[in-house]
Formats: sequence, C-alpha cells, structure tokens
Amino acid sequence: MSVKCIGYSDRLSVRPGDTICFHISNETNQNVSARLTRSISADPNPAGMGIVETNCDALFPPQEFKIEKQEFSPGSYAKTTSALQHNITDHISLSVTVMPTHLTGADQTILSIGMLWLGIDAKGQVNLRYGKDSIASQHPLHIGKWHKITAEIKISGQMHLAIDSANAPEPESIFGEFDWPADTISLNDVLTIAARLQPSDRADQHPHHHFNGRIEHPSIIIDDDIFAEWNLADNMTSLKVPSISANDDQTLILVNAPTRGVCGSLWDASEFSWKHCPEHYAAIHFHDDDIYDFNWQSSFSFAIPKDMASGIYVMRIRADGYEDAMPFFVCAPKAKPTAKLCVLVSTFTYAIYGNHARPDFHDGWLKRIADWGAYPHNPAKHREYGLSTYNNHPDGCGICHASHKRPLFNLRPGYITFGDAECSGLRHFQADSHLISWLHKNNIDYDVITDDELDREGLAAIAGYAAVATGTHPEYHTQHMLNALMQYRDQGGNLLYLGGNGFYWKIVRHQDDPDLLEIRRAEDGLRAWASKPGEYYHSFDGSYGGLWRRNGRPPQQLVGIGFTAQGVFDGHPYKRTCFDADFDWLFDGLESDNIGDFGFSGNGAAGFELDRVDPSLEDSHNITVLAQSFANEFMLVPEEHLTHLTNLSGGSENDAKRADMIYFKTAAGGQVFSTGSITFCGSLPWNDFDNDVSRLLFNVVKRFTE
Repeated sequence: MSVKCIGYSDRLSVRPGDTICFHISNETNQNVSARLTRSISADPNPAGMGIVETNCDALFPPQEFKIEKQEFSPGSYAKTTSALQHNITDHISLSVTVMPTHLTGADQTILSIGMLWLGIDAKGQVNLRYGKDSIASQHPLHIGKWHKITAEIKISGQMHLAIDSANAPEPESIFGEFDWPADTISLNDVLTIAARLQPSDRADQHPHHHFNGRIEHPSIIIDDDIFAEWNLADNMTSLKVPSISANDDQTLILVNAPTRGVCGSLWDASEFSWKHCPEHYAAIHFHDDDIYDFNWQSSFSFAIPKDMASGIYVMRIRADGYEDAMPFFVCAPKAKPTAKLCVLVSTFTYAIYGNHARPDFHDGWLKRIADWGAYPHNPAKHREYGLSTYNNHPDGCGICHASHKRPLFNLRPGYITFGDAECSGLRHFQADSHLISWLHKNNIDYDVITDDELDREGLAAIAGYAAVATGTHPEYHTQHMLNALMQYRDQGGNLLYLGGNGFYWKIVRHQDDPDLLEIRRAEDGLRAWASKPGEYYHSFDGSYGGLWRRNGRPPQQLVGIGFTAQGVFDGHPYKRTCFDADFDWLFDGLESDNIGDFGFSGNGAAGFELDRVDPSLEDSHNITVLAQSFANEFMLVPEEHLTHLTNLSGGSENDAKRADMIYFKTAAGGQVFSTGSITFCGSLPWNDFDNDVSRLLFNVVKRFTE
C-alpha cells in the first residue's frame, strides 16, 4: 500500500539565494498544507527532549497547494532516443546474448519494438511474439548462465528461434509458420531493452515486464543489412550508449540506472578492470526494482532568503490527516562563515543508507512507534519505493546505486532504526540531532556544510572555519572529500571526529547525475553483500572500489583511529587513561574517570561500532589516548583478521575490540579530537545535557574554536 502523502526535495542542501523544489504525491482529495520548521532534535524518545522544531513562518508562511497523485515506475531498462523506422521487405532478425538471474512468475522482456517482442515467460522459456502469434523454446533458460539468442521473422509468415546455451550440448531451434495478411512489416516504434512500454497511443508510457539479468550485444538485421547494433561497453561512464551501426541516431538511454561495469559472456578472469579490457564487460545488469529518481513534477519551491541562518530545516506537509517531513540543510553563504564551528552533515551516508529495509524489522516495533509519536513508515513495509545499498535486488545481487531523489523513509525526524533497543534506537540523521540539540542547549553558534559542498568545492567549503565537527557516522566519502579534509587539517584546521566507523567506504558520483552514487563492496570489510569477482571497479569513473583502507587511505591517516569492532546496539563507558597535566583542560569539570555509562544510543558513550589506534596505519602523529572502552562481546571487523588465532593488531582479539578516544596536533598547529564510537553523541542529551560527556565535548569545542 502506497503512502498517501509523501515527497522529496530536488536537493538536500542549499545556500542563501538558492531555490529548493519539493516533489509531492498526494492521494487524498484534500489540498496539501506546507509549513517550515527548524530542526533541533529528531529523537522521538519521550525520556529525552522528544522531537523539537522551531517555527519558521516568517521565512515561509504556511501555504496550501492543490497536488495530485504522482506515479513512479521501478525497474531499469534501455530505450532508443527516437522511434526506429524502416519498412521490412523480407525479414528481420534480432540477436542478443543474455544471462537471466531471477524468474518473477511473469513475462520478462529482452527486446521489444512495436508488435515484436522477445523475452522469457514465467517458466523461463524464450518466447518470440509478433502480434498474437508466437513460438517458444522447449527448455527454460538456466539462471545465471549465458545464452545467445537469435530470433527471425519473415514477412511470409515464418518465425524462427535459435538458442545457443553455454551449458547445452547443441543449440535449440524452434520454427513456426503463420498466415499474415501484409506484404511488408513497418517499424515505427521506440526499441526497448529489458522492459516493454505501453503502445505509443497510450498516454501513460509506463514500462512493464522488466528483465532481471544481464544483456549483451543486442543487434537488429533487416533484409540482411545491419540496421541497429550496440556495444554495451561503450561510453561506460555515461547513462547513454551510442549505436555502432551506420544509423548513428539510435542512441540508447539507460533508465533507472542499471548496473554497468559487470562481467559479460567473454569474461575469463584474465582482467579485472573494465578500462583495460572493455570487451569482457560488454553487458548491462538490469533489475525490476531499480529506482533512484522518481522524476516527479515539482509541486512547489522555496527561495532561500539571503538572511536565513545556517542549520537544519524541515518542510512539513499534511493532507487529510496524512503527514510527511522533508529535512534539508541550509549552508552559510559561500566563503562567508557565520560561525567558528562547522558541522559536516553526512548526506552521502544518509543517501547510501536511504530506505534500508532491516532484516530484523517486525510489527512489534509499531507499538513503540505509535506510543512515541515516531515517524510511522518503514522501508521494510514499502519496498516498492526502492531500497538501500544495504539491501539486495530480487536476484540476490547487492544494490550498488543510491540517490536522495525519492522519498527516503529513514531520512525523517522521528524515524527509529532499532525498534527493540532499550534506548532511542537511532542512526544517522536522527542520531546526529543529539549533537545539534547539544549545540543549541549550550548556545554554541554553528554552520552546516554537507558532503555535497565538500565534494564539489573541496577545501574552500570549510577553509574559513576554526573547527569542523562530524556527526555520529561519517562512513562514505569520495576522494575529493578526503582530500579536502586532509588539506584543512594539515593547514591548521581543527577537526572533531565525533563518531565511529568513519571514512570507511569509497564512493563515486555519476558524471551525468551527480546525485547518483555508486558503491562497490570489494575485497573485504564489514559489508551487507560482496561485489562479485571482476566487479571491484566503479562503472561511474573506472576507479577501484571498496574500503578506503584497501585504496591506501585508511581513516587512521586522517583522524588517528579506524574501524575495529562491531556489536549489537549497546554501549559502555570510557575509562580515562590520560592523566597528563597538559590535558587537564579537556577533563575539566568531569566528576569521574568513567565517562559515559549512560546515553540515548546504546545506553553508553562507547558502543555499536568502535575505532582504535593502529600505529601501522596512521602517519606517525604524536597521538595521546585520552580514554578507552573495551567491548569483549563485540566482533573484530573482517579486515583485521589473519587466522582463527591471529589478527593484524599483533595482540589479543579482545585488546583490539576497543574504542580509543584520542587527541593529536599536526605540524601546522591543527588539532584533532576523535571519539571512536558511533554512540558518543547519544550521551550528550542525558540528564538534560548535564553530564560528563557533555562537559568533555564542551571543553574540546571551546579550545578548538578559541
């Protein structure tokens, strides 16, 4: 069942003078009301602040809009930019190599043009259809195997299918003969690959009968001449594939971002980069659930006032009792900071996790959601809206693309990630609001910058700030982002890493659509799925994927610590380890050497995912370990394991499963403070912000912004 009133914004971050558009679908018969608020706390837990937002009517007066339902169409496919036109006087032949990966119980399209359709039926048998006439193979195609298919139609009424399967002793041939009234067959339709469009006289050209699997080297021969042909390895980094036939106006548009840079029928493990041997990567993998941009019409827009304060804002919409809330982030004017402290908002990580349908979700969570007035919708209940890169496609392949240009349920105030947790159970945007609410409570001025500005603008996005603070989980980064942060730090900037499992995975942006992100989960690492051998290189730019650690840039080089252990959503206190008088300023006002045995995230300041110092990976900084927390019940991350007895730390496994809170200075005088825990910020609001974790962070922020 679809959500009655829901939307998304065309961008997640803006500056004064920019315009943001909101794309809404409304299935009620009432107008949609919209109002703007500023987000202070996104934690719905009544034991804490609850959801706190301030009125912004002066910036955006509440308004009503007449908005109707907007459709969306999951499933990737390719189509020609224009209709293919030709009069066939003798015959037309289609040739294509395919590897089906999932049967759906319905037809799946391989190639379709007008009345001509080539695909597989519910049983996996190849079907060639022209109008109401058809022939079918006797045997189904084997899932996960390559098959070359040739289909021919003669205007005399004959149809022929030939299937050459990699695992079959000999090709299969099927013939059929029919009585057709015409002397010629006229083509005048768009060709589609991996989906079929409604007839051209229909207003709603929605695709259907999507193919799940890989398609390679489609071609069309008409009357013995090559009419259309595509090498699907061409123009790899684009969302368009040019024709290699004489008819060069037959460019293919790739809809809903199917996966490129995948192994084709010729791949023999002799090469692992598509840039070095593109003929081995001449296939595209299509899925019937691919959707990363809903392409809804804009419903209304908001021009950001010149004097709008930097911060986190929420556009709230309501129709007939149904509500939605769309956060966005207002940055300061370019090169004109309005505060000494900048909070780096992990919008790329938010998008990568966007619509994560957790396997542990169950209906028992709904009572807590209702009791707390939390965000009511969960992607596990609405998989049709597209899932996250922590989920799999129906054929079992991991989802490797992400975008914010669709409704993201878990990017909403009040969304609960862990419904059974004995705490707030928050991650990402909602968990980061613990830091935001702490800043407001302590009257600390701040600006926000998101991953988008950091990637596009580099060092210039943050150069004017005395200090830059991350949120709880800055996990996914591009090369440009790491470069900017390293330059900022090494030129004397102060960096606060207030999370865990940060700077872990490499991602890239698409050149045609920078809001489209790609992740290849190569080699190892704690991961929801593993990239297949031969598919470790990004299709968007050809660079090697996976952990930044495996790309020669471990997080220890930037912030002194890196991911070492994960456990359940539980936390522990830190134990102070540094009593050097030079650091008395940092511990000033703390009442105990046990720091953070409480919190709204995991009930402890050091929990869930932990980072530690590793001298073999960091750049010989003079690191001071301020405090530590050990978690013997956690698991060591895979990249730390050597054998069942040994690990890369050189010590015991239990010693390596810890959070190190650290401090160091750079040669240029920059300071770095790292907590090594995802749950650290969850302790800040405890006891109305009157606690040792709050005091410790206040001391650090004060020193870093002086």
